[in-house]
Amino acid sequence: MPNTATLQRETAVNVYRSVEQGLKETGAGTCGLMFIHCAGNIQPEQQIRTHLEQTHDYDFQLWKDGATQTIAVLLPRLTLDEIHYAGLRIKHELQETVPGADPQITLASFTDKDRPSQATIQHMAESSKLVDSSEIHIYTLDKTSADPERILIVDNDPTVREFLQLRLKMQGYETYEAVDGLAALELIEKVAPDLVLTELNLYGIDGLPFIHHIQKLEIEQPPKIVVLTEQRVEQTISQCFRSGVDDYMTKPFSPVELDARIRRCLH
Repeated sequence: MPNTATLQRETAVNVYRSVEQGLKETGAGTCGLMFIHCAGNIQPEQQIRTHLEQTHDYDFQLWKDGATQTIAVLLPRLTLDEIHYAGLRIKHELQETVPGADPQITLASFTDKDRPSQATIQHMAESSKLVDSSEIHIYTLDKTSADPERILIVDNDPTVREFLQLRLKMQGYETYEAVDGLAALELIEKVAPDLVLTELNLYGIDGLPFIHHIQKLEIEQPPKIVVLTEQRVEQTISQCFRSGVDDYMTKPFSPVELDARIRRCLH
């Protein structure tokens, strides 16, 4: 007779296989998928099912993954914006109706051309246990497992660098960091990042001169540039865009919005 650990592994594989099959059976078009995890022994499977049945907005399939203690919800035809909205509603419902619930949610929307493998589905389930419960994590597929996109984080605040590194690594990006403009310029020449995510207030060279130096580097493919800064002066923002910056965000910032803007720049 299989032991408990073996049964749990087999149950988990069956869940991932079921989710994979469910995604395939949805046919052409987009399909939303989310994993929901609640800390402790809270298992809100019935509450989630009841909520989805009562909203009458979605067809859905639901599974419980005993290995990761997460709940998988498949929502056919939902775009990323729609699955994100559905996740927000579920999160609010659990917070209102389940005492002590602090749901952690990872979600994504897949087209019929990029349906995820069982391994990706499992990684998505596991990642839901690592995300900050104050927000909803949007899961993205790597460009390729062997060639992840490279992002250089430039900020003199170690807390900001650490947060951004953890978040971007979770989404499959290869990350590098620099504390000032000079160190960043050296790294850009060495590692050829696809995108530079930078503060404007840096030690040494900073602001627009730093942006201009990036663009003058003799490299084959100049990186995209996203500014993430405390500077809110409209003239500065305008000058950055005129200087070729791809996007501009001010602190404090929404991590979900930053995720979306980075994806837009890279794809």
